[in-house]
Amino acid sequence: MHCFLSGPLTVEKITVKIAGLPASLVGTKVVQLSDLHYDGLRLSEKMLADAIAISNEAEPDIVVLTGDYVTDDPSPINQLVLRLKYLQSRTGIYAVLGNHDIERHHSRWEVTNAFTRVGIEVLWNQIAYPLGAGFPLVGLADYWSREFNPVAVMKQLDPTIPRLVLSHNPDTAAILQKWRVDLQLSGHTHGGQIVFPGIGPGVIYYRKILSMIPKKMRRRLPCLSQECIKVVKNWQWSQGLHQVQKNLLYVNRGLGTFPPGRLFCPPEITLITLI
Repeated sequence: MHCFLSGPLTVEKITVKIAGLPASLVGTKVVQLSDLHYDGLRLSEKMLADAIAISNEAEPDIVVLTGDYVTDDPSPINQLVLRLKYLQSRTGIYAVLGNHDIERHHSRWEVTNAFTRVGIEVLWNQIAYPLGAGFPLVGLADYWSREFNPVAVMKQLDPTIPRLVLSHNPDTAAILQKWRVDLQLSGHTHGGQIVFPGIGPGVIYYRKILSMIPKKMRRRLPCLSQECIKVVKNWQWSQGLHQVQKNLLYVNRGLGTFPPGRLFCPPEITLITLI
């Protein structure tokens, strides 16, 4: 995607207070990357290289990837991992899959196997402990898969222990209110891609927008199609940090860009400090 259509890469820095975080983990640095859509169209090689360089310069304790690494065809994952293998972190790189990563019957396995080859661990309804037993990392299956099953995963955890949850689709935050989630990291929405300052994602107003556009032109604007509104139910969580009852949710705007481009919604790499 040309930089004119995607906008410049932005670095979002946030600090999140975690109740009960072990003293040894105060100051932990987490880098989040999401929605790369590496397919030769939606993400430039330069932006990808810049994101990797920014991540490495931050010297993170952990790097997390929150889904949609490919678009339809999973085969570009084999080239993508040749770039992602240069990501560095103290405790490793962990990923969950998005809906595009499981779109075809073999996609999940092709993406997972490619990540495994370069040392990236994919979590699918699994718990890992890269930061120690006092702060588990939960990775859920994609919400639109038949295997999304937070009950089986979350019941394994002591409710007194803080945790970080990776879940591609932010709509899962509504379901995860049943459990303790000190911080959920998601993507999927691309931030809405077209955002009206002070108003919100244009997709919320898509019916009014569509009525103003000639029918012949609508097919050329996929971001304003009927399918766009179905991406999530909770567009109020399209980007940034949100309090969902007692839980916290952060939604990354992603690196990849679908046509016709982004407006007031630049691609993002997130640097998170836990205190």
